[in-house]
Amino acid sequence: MNDSLTDDIQASDKGPYSFSTCWNIRRQPGGRAMIEEIAALGFRRVELNYNVTREMLKEIEPMIERGEIGVSSVHNTFPHTPDPDYGTDSVLLGFADEARRRRAVALLVESAEYAHRYGGEAVVVHPGEVPIDHAVVKHLEKLYHSEGRESEAYRAAWAEFIERRQSEAGVYLQRIIASLDEACNLAASKGLNVRFGIETRSRPNQMPTLAEAKTVIEALRGAPVGIWYDTGHAIMMDRLGLYDSAAEMDGLMDHIVGVHIHETIGLSDHWCPYVHSGDPQFYDAYLPMIERAGTKVYELKAACLPDEIEAGHRLLTDKLADRASRAGHDAGRV
Repeated sequence: MNDSLTDDIQASDKGPYSFSTCWNIRRQPGGRAMIEEIAALGFRRVELNYNVTREMLKEIEPMIERGEIGVSSVHNTFPHTPDPDYGTDSVLLGFADEARRRRAVALLVESAEYAHRYGGEAVVVHPGEVPIDHAVVKHLEKLYHSEGRESEAYRAAWAEFIERRQSEAGVYLQRIIASLDEACNLAASKGLNVRFGIETRSRPNQMPTLAEAKTVIEALRGAPVGIWYDTGHAIMMDRLGLYDSAAEMDGLMDHIVGVHIHETIGLSDHWCPYVHSGDPQFYDAYLPMIERAGTKVYELKAACLPDEIEAGHRLLTDKLADRASRAGHDAGRV
């Protein structure tokens, strides 16, 4: 690693926190340049997201092997798969077609193989969705912005949507459970030491809700499956009315594999916590989930600038340190 890059890391070391390549993958199409730009922010570990290509890996893998960067996690489907059937917004592990479902399972296991090879702890998994036309979801979002969640128009549209989602979700959930069970068995047979984190999603037709996550985890008790708590997505689903993103975490706190750290403005996500919202307290509700997660990953959009990323990290870690200090003080008084 060049001296200037090493100096940057030493000057602003982010410790165990990781950083997703989603931030700069469009800006830095070369694998090495992409990783160097993230390392210059002070991150010693990265999450390789689903847009990382095999071509990029030709430059990234030597950096991993030389210890220039560590990998915390990879985001299924990894490396990048151009077929939209296996992309981020897909039925994926819930396909009724058996050949497509088995292909989705195989790709998930391949993601786990890469995570294991790179020394990562986890695979971030988009399990699937109830296949409701995206135009329906966009209509809900439009009503949310124009009329408000308490408006009669929004309530009527939401009631119609949620009735359909609830009536159709069960069969997809059972296929997702079966697919994850197969993936876990295959991963175990290959000796892969990684966990699968099913991610809270950014659209209300996507799975899982927090209740669905509990169902999956309970069904696969003992398997390396837990929840990947994406804070920004959970906030968005809370605002739309899909679930209570903090209160419904009861029973899931012991099953958090990892977190994606980012905040939302309205229904716009992947902003730096505290910094872009300008709210010094709202995001505090998600600190317990961040504390509990073994793998902590910033997942920020390209619009976030380095000084904003630094400011958000400082605010977040100061708050977490204060919580830990108060918890230690309280424990000492008992």
